[in-house]
Amino acid sequence: MPAVIVVGTQWGDEGKGKIVDYCSKHADFVIRYQGGTNAGHTIVLGEKVFKLRLVPSGVFYGNRVLIGSGVVIDPEVLLKEIDDLTSNGVDVSLVVSGKAHVILPYHPILDGSWEKTRGKGEIDTTKRGIGPTYTDKIARRGIRVFDLVNKTYEERVRWNVRLANRILQYVLQVGHKLDVKEILQQCSNWSDRLLGYVGNVSEVINSALQEKQNVLFEGAQATFLDIDHGTYPYVTSSNPIAGGACVGAGVGPTRIDKVLGVCKAYTTRVGKGPFPTELDDDVGFHLRETGREFGTVTGRPRRCGWLDLNMIRYASMINGLTSLALTKLDVLNGLEHLKICVGYRWRGLDTTSLPIHDMGSCEPIYIELEGWETLLHGDKLCSEAKAYIAKIEEETGLSVDYISTGPKRVDTICRRSVW
Repeated sequence: MPAVIVVGTQWGDEGKGKIVDYCSKHADFVIRYQGGTNAGHTIVLGEKVFKLRLVPSGVFYGNRVLIGSGVVIDPEVLLKEIDDLTSNGVDVSLVVSGKAHVILPYHPILDGSWEKTRGKGEIDTTKRGIGPTYTDKIARRGIRVFDLVNKTYEERVRWNVRLANRILQYVLQVGHKLDVKEILQQCSNWSDRLLGYVGNVSEVINSALQEKQNVLFEGAQATFLDIDHGTYPYVTSSNPIAGGACVGAGVGPTRIDKVLGVCKAYTTRVGKGPFPTELDDDVGFHLRETGREFGTVTGRPRRCGWLDLNMIRYASMINGLTSLALTKLDVLNGLEHLKICVGYRWRGLDTTSLPIHDMGSCEPIYIELEGWETLLHGDKLCSEAKAYIAKIEEETGLSVDYISTGPKRVDTICRRSVW
């Protein structure tokens, strides 16, 4: 029985939530391994739309779901999410790692204040406090879930609030004054409610793998937002890549069997940063409006462009991808001609590799394929869509095992199961 990582291959928003939900049908455990409330996974079940930020997408199949130590947790958001799911009849069998770090009220304030100081160099952070929480983690002054539920946090919270107030007053000069008593009271409220969910996630997962159970590792964001391997500095604060799953879940790399890369049939990104295939024309508008390309968490409109296979090849290398899931293929309906970027012209040279450090200097080299009016004829893909998929497989050397043809569970073609 395999351990499978599901990872985004672009700048996030590829539809990982739907693919994780679909694959969860045959999983015993689903674990979220990194990121925070800056990630959103949208699941459509019948007439209901669920937008998850922390609880793993596998929760809808009744799996045991886990949040690993690599995640930073906003208790307010997590508890509301649990309440919302429960009120909609969803059984939330959740285990939260006590080693995960906690987003406290001063983190979003610092996040937004630091972003303002960047001026024209701002990176369009979601201002949810993710970066400052990871900063505290690395600086070894963070508050973990264990600290919260064991109520051993007071001295460190007081110290952190004093530090935050000094930064806000003297460095950022925003004049904001944090109330330590109020923050401590919030911590106390969260402590009692979280206690029943805390456990040793690494032990649970390793025991499950030892017993040959199916485990699905769910990442947030995507390869090109990785803090080490993405389009720095326009990245997130953690490692969404497959290697991050081992760290964030607490399993060894020899435990992993497959890595499924989720790839949108075109490319999008939110916020600033390089984007070689971006379209500021009618096609870009079509992709945004038809694909409903607005952030799950922020509501921000996404930048849209043609599919870039240089990115997918890079993602395959970094993650060790074993196959692909292609999403939002239906959004291309109605386009007469389609383009796919298969190479770059970079500083006078033609290349199929990706200079990640200088992606802004890359000019896309396209091939053109025929579009289609209607993706499906009955339950079969049209010949033009098959040609589009075949070109992706040819250029990347990866098989497209899943094809999403719409937002619902039933709008999924499984050509080969990861299980």
